Amino acid sequence: MKLTIVGCSGSFPGPQSPASCYLITAEAEGRTWRILLDLGNGSLGALQRYMDLRQIDAVFLSHLHPDHCMDLCGLHVAVHWDPAGWGRARIPVWGPAATADRMATAYGLALNPGMHEDFEFHSWQDRTEVRLGPFRITPYAVLHPAEEAYALRIEVSEPNAEGVPETRVLTYSGDTDSCEGLIEAAAEADLFLCEAAFQEGRDDGISGVHLTGLRAGEMAHAAAAKRLLLTHLPVWNDANVSICEARSRYSGQLAVAVAGVSYTI
Repeated sequence: MKLTIVGCSGSFPGPQSPASCYLITAEAEGRTWRILLDLGNGSLGALQRYMDLRQIDAVFLSHLHPDHCMDLCGLHVAVHWDPAGWGRARIPVWGPAATADRMATAYGLALNPGMHEDFEFHSWQDRTEVRLGPFRITPYAVLHPAEEAYALRIEVSEPNAEGVPETRVLTYSGDTDSCEGLIEAAAEADLFLCEAAFQEGRDDGISGVHLTGLRAGEMAHAAAAKRLLLTHLPVWNDANVSICEARSRYSGQLAVAVAGVSYTI
C-alpha cells in the first residue's frame, strides 16, 4: 500500500500545498486500485499530477468542511461536462449522510438530481467496515465541530517478502481533538496520518476542535502506532514546533507530511 500526499495544508490551501487530499494505492486482481481520502479545496488540480481522474476507484470523505470535501464540486464538472464523455460508471463516494445534498447546494444545483448522476453516494455507519478491491475501510466517529466527523482506518492484506499475506494499516485522523474513537482507529497502525492544526501555548485551551502536536503524540502513543505523520498544519504553524511537541509524548518514527511525497506502508 502506498500513500501519496496530494494536499496537507490545514484549513485552507497554502502556497506549497492544497488542502487535505491523500491518494492511497494498492495492487490486487491484476491492477492498481486508487482511492482518495478527502478532496479539499485546491486538491483536484494537484491530483492530476499523479493519476488520470478516470482512475479514481472511490472517494472517502472524513467530514464536510470545505478543506476536506469542496473539490468534489470540481470533480463533478470533470465527470459531467467532459466533451468526450466520461465513459465510466459513477464514482463511489462515502461520507456523512448530508454529503450529496451539501455538494449540490455548494454548486447551486437542485437536490434532485444534484450530483447523483455522477457520484454513487454512500453514508458512513460508525465502525461499519466498507470493502472495495483490496481495501477495508472502517470509520470511527471522532471529536470535531461538524455534523459527522470520522477517522478512517484503512487495511490491506499484501504478501510480504516471503509471500505470506500480512495486513498493513493506515489510519487517517481526519479533523479531531483527542478522543477514544481516534485511539481505536489508530490501534497498532503501521502509519498514523494525524492532524496537528493547533499548537501548545496558543490553542491548547481550545477543546473539541483540533489536536496540537503534543496531543497527536499522546494519541499515537496510546494507540501504539508504529509511525506518526503529522498533517493539516495551517500556513502559520512552524512544523518544527509541531514535531517537538509530538516528540515529547511519542518515541516512534515521526515526520511532518509534505505535499508530493509518497510513503510505502
